[in-house]
Amino acid sequence: MSESWDPFSYIVINLARFIRAGEVTFSGVNSTIPMLSCLLAKQAYDFEFTYINVAGGVDPIPSHIPWSSSDPVLAEGSSSIFSNEDFYDLCTRGEMDLCFLGAAQINKSGSTNNSVIGDWAKPKVRLPGGGGAAVMLPTARRAYTWRTEHTPRTLVEKLDFQTASGGMSGIVTPIAVLELRNGSLEMTSHHPDVTAHEVAERTGFALSTDNVGPTAPPTERELAALAALDFDGRHARNANVHLS
Repeated sequence: MSESWDPFSYIVINLARFIRAGEVTFSGVNSTIPMLSCLLAKQAYDFEFTYINVAGGVDPIPSHIPWSSSDPVLAEGSSSIFSNEDFYDLCTRGEMDLCFLGAAQINKSGSTNNSVIGDWAKPKVRLPGGGGAAVMLPTARRAYTWRTEHTPRTLVEKLDFQTASGGMSGIVTPIAVLELRNGSLEMTSHHPDVTAHEVAERTGFALSTDNVGPTAPPTERELAALAALDFDGRHARNANVHLS
């Protein structure tokens, strides 16, 4: 394994790299990894952006990094407090630049499933549902998701149920970064310890491997910021992310 590019830091840092200067960025419920990404970006990058989280915090300065992405500590030091209605209002007015939204399944066009695995009438697994994703995915300017595994059961040819559509802008997994190009998710880079062909083989829909190289390594500032946020490694252990 690449010494500095462990699977956990790979996901957190590559999500952070989607954040742009001057934008309004949101991380939702059950979203500890993108929560860390947003807080990392505040420390590692030389630009300003507005970070809103589902706990209601706006540019918070939390006294510690909680287990939950909904913990009230994520409102500490906030310039204001947002409600759920405010998040949706920003999206529908076209003023939410970037959302990090979870997905159990995602297909090639960027539609997502958070409802059921299996048949709707007799599901194998009933999932928590879309929450605000059905509003935010089609109305935010950009949305990204993540998975702690990269398998054909999560990146699928056909969703078991379509919870939200509108097109995810991309996804980060332990082994690759995929971004939406011309209406389809395409591999833009891969973890240096796997090949582009391995990524394609572990994906449920067709991926081109042409001209796809390894992801740029993490910078010292990115690694230092993540080490400060997860100083005891508990979030990395809890995520339980592996390349295989």
